[in-house]
Amino acid sequence: MPVMPLCDVNDPRLAPFTSMTDTELRDPRQLVGLARAVCAQQDPERLSEGLLVAESINVAARALDAGLMPFSLLVEKRWADGAAELIDRVQAVAPDAPVFVADHDAVRAVTGLARMRGLLAAFHRPPLPDASALLAGARRVAVLEDVTNHTNVGAIFRSAAALGIDAVLVTPGCHDPFYRRASRVSMGTVFQVPWTRIGVREGWPEGGIGLLRAHGFATAALALSDDALPVQDRRLRNCDKLALILGTEGDGLATRTIAACDWCVRIPMDHGVDSLNVAAASAVAFWEVRTRHRD
Repeated sequence: MPVMPLCDVNDPRLAPFTSMTDTELRDPRQLVGLARAVCAQQDPERLSEGLLVAESINVAARALDAGLMPFSLLVEKRWADGAAELIDRVQAVAPDAPVFVADHDAVRAVTGLARMRGLLAAFHRPPLPDASALLAGARRVAVLEDVTNHTNVGAIFRSAAALGIDAVLVTPGCHDPFYRRASRVSMGTVFQVPWTRIGVREGWPEGGIGLLRAHGFATAALALSDDALPVQDRRLRNCDKLALILGTEGDGLATRTIAACDWCVRIPMDHGVDSLNVAAASAVAFWEVRTRHRD
C-alpha cells in the first residue's frame, strides 16, 4: 500500500494511535471489532494476539528485525525522509499495511502526544514463549517482580541486552515490556531479549522459583539485608545458571520472595546511600554476574 496523507482521522487503521488504550490493544474482544472494521472479509481472529505500538525509527526497526508483522504506521512529515528505509522494509513484508504521513500539528491532534520521536508503528504482538522453553537455553536470567514503572522496565531490558542476560521473566504484576514507553526507553531491546511471564500458572514466588530451580538455576534476590552477599561475591559469578530477582521501586521484593531464594544479594554503597534505582541496580548486578566467557 502506498504512503498516504492522513485525511480521515476515523480510519480504523489509525485506531492503535488515536483511540485505543494499551489494555484495549491486548483485549481480543476489542481487536475483533477492529479487524472487522479494517476488512470485514478477513478472519477477525487475525488480531487475537493483540497489537503493540513502537515509537521511533530505531525501535520499529528492531521490531522488524525480530520478525514482528506491521499493522500500520503513522509518520511525522519532517521525519519521512529519514524513515524511508524503514518504510520500504515495512512495505516489503506487509504490503497491505498503510503508512500515514502528516505534519506535526495533525499528528499531535490525532495522538494527543506533544512530541513524537519520528513515527509510531503498530505491530501484531508475538505470542510469548513458554517459560520452560526459554529457560532451557539460558544461563543468566533476570526476574522482574511487580515492577510497575514503564521507564524502569525499559531501562532494565536495555541493560539486559548489553550486559549478557539471556532472558527476562516478569511476574503477573509487572508492567508490559511491550508498552510504548517501555519499548522506547529500551531502544527496542524488548524485541531482542527473549522474555515471558512467570508465575501465571504455577504461582509466584513459590511456584515460579521452583520452576527456576527445576531448570538448574540458583536464585539471588537483590534486597537490603544485613546478611546479604555483596554482588561481586565469586559464588554468584561462578554459578553455571543464575537468576537475579529484582523488585519494584520503593517496596522492593516481597518478604516471601526473599525467603524462597537461595541468596540475598546487595550492592555495596558509599556516602550513606542505601540503595539504587532498580534500573541502575540491575545494570550493576548484570555486569558483576556476567558469565566468564564474556570477560
